[in-house]
Amino acid sequence: MKGEKKKKIVKSIKVDVDKCNGCRACEVICSAFHATPKYSSNNPARSRIRVIHEPLKDIYIPVYAGEYTPAECAGRDKSRDLFKEPDSGLPLTCDMCESDPDLEEPMCVKWCLVDALTYEEREEEIEEEVKPEKLETGLESLANEYGLQKIIDTIARMSKKG
Repeated sequence: MKGEKKKKIVKSIKVDVDKCNGCRACEVICSAFHATPKYSSNNPARSRIRVIHEPLKDIYIPVYAGEYTPAECAGRDKSRDLFKEPDSGLPLTCDMCESDPDLEEPMCVKWCLVDALTYEEREEEIEEEVKPEKLETGLESLANEYGLQKIIDTIARMSKKG
C-alpha cells in the first residue's frame, strides 16, 4: 500500500580503496565500540566492518555490513558470511555507531588514519508504506488460502451461533 512521501536521511560510509593500507584499525575500534560493556574487549570477529585483501591486485577493500550487505551473501570472495556474531551466529549489521549522545561520524571513519573511509549523509524522498493492521493481514492470508466466499460464509455461520 502506498502512503505519503517523506524525507529520510540515508547514512553511508564511502570507501576509497586506493587509500586503504590494510591496517585494520577500523575493525579493532568497531569491535571495541560494540563490546558489552563498551570498550571492555576487542574481538574483530564482532566487527561490523572487514578489510578484505585482494592478493592478485594487492589492494585492501574495507566492506561494512550495511543494509545492502547480507550476512550470508555467497559472493565470489564469500567474505560477507563473516558478518555474524561469533557466539550466537546472528547477523551483524552496521548501526553507524548509534549512541547517546550521537557521534558526528562512525568510529571506523574517525579512526581511519589514511582517510580511506568517509561518512556521508544524504536526504532522499521515500514513499512511506501504509502497513495493514494484523487483522487485515490475517484475513488476507486466509482469503488467499480458502477464498473470500468461504470466509464470508464462515463469519455468517459464526454470527448466527452467537
